Amino acid sequence: MKRVGFKKVFLTAVASALLLTGCGGGETKTASGPVEGVPDRFAKGEEVKIKVIRKIGGDDHTAQFLAGAKAEGEALGFKVDVFTANGDTAKFHDAINQGLQQDYDGFIISHGDDAATIDDVKKLTEKGKSVVTFDSNPDLAQVEGVTLTSQDDEALATQALDQLVKDQNGEANIVYLWVDGFPPMVRRNKVYQETLKANPGIKEVERFGVAAADTSVQTQNAVAAMLNKHPKGEIDAIFATWDAFAIGAARAIKEAGRDEIKIYGIDVSNADLQEIQAEGSPWKYTAAVDPKLIGEVNMRLLAKKLAGEETPATYDLEASLISQEELQQSKNPVNMANLAEIIDGWGKSDAFLEDWIKKLKDHYKK
Repeated sequence: MKRVGFKKVFLTAVASALLLTGCGGGETKTASGPVEGVPDRFAKGEEVKIKVIRKIGGDDHTAQFLAGAKAEGEALGFKVDVFTANGDTAKFHDAINQGLQQDYDGFIISHGDDAATIDDVKKLTEKGKSVVTFDSNPDLAQVEGVTLTSQDDEALATQALDQLVKDQNGEANIVYLWVDGFPPMVRRNKVYQETLKANPGIKEVERFGVAAADTSVQTQNAVAAMLNKHPKGEIDAIFATWDAFAIGAARAIKEAGRDEIKIYGIDVSNADLQEIQAEGSPWKYTAAVDPKLIGEVNMRLLAKKLAGEETPATYDLEASLISQEELQQSKNPVNMANLAEIIDGWGKSDAFLEDWIKKLKDHYKK
């Protein structure tokens, strides 16, 4: 994600934190009478309440995912509340169970990685609630009526790792930044292990990973320690399976003056784009799906469930590879709003965008 200075990044982080610390507030469009040509559930303009609950947080990717879901829901006339537990498992499950006792019609559950999430979702569906999940326990796809969405994690990892192998001519000592326990990380790790087997010249010399509200800071400290341990020439590249890892690694590399080390990452946000475009940034490539679009597509799926329409048990969102060279060739700074000018098709999808969804949006524009 051209860097315009620490102050702007800091302000972005503050804004993200304000969004993520609890239920989304602000004005919501209210029902404005009957709507023609839409499913009966929405035709009379009755209130629809949605809760979006995400386990992880503290990063720009989370902020954009929640913003995308909230904006798409409100465009359909829904009242949408968002919540992130910032990695706190107990708060995550409490939020789901509290939502169960409230009058929400549907839920989007993000990063529910444990067995308890399956029990929670079953309780929701047993009470007639519609549920879409993102990057969560794969067994959720077996719960009747639930759709499990994911980024195409295999493609994300493959795109980043193939580029690393190509750039390094199949010979490199690398640091692996990864954390176990999350379904998307498990899928990315599988590709990583297959890549190592297929390319014996690529050797892992160190690894680190923690999921927390301060992941970037902890990663920066860990990578700094690794750089002290391994002098110049002993590390060629870093594979970062999460942008929070890549941000921390980039800071550590720049502070240490170790510009021989290149970063290949996954995920993208405005903060990431700023870092990748910064002069001397070691972050060369990142594979990603637009997080705002993920939120939008999840909300469309939920709308279809509320309408009683058929939805798939699983759905993967297509990945793209973003290069530092492409970004730095742009005449203007590249951010999430204009990234589509660089990456063809970025941030756009007609997935589940039914004609009646378009009609609802047109209605609530008035």
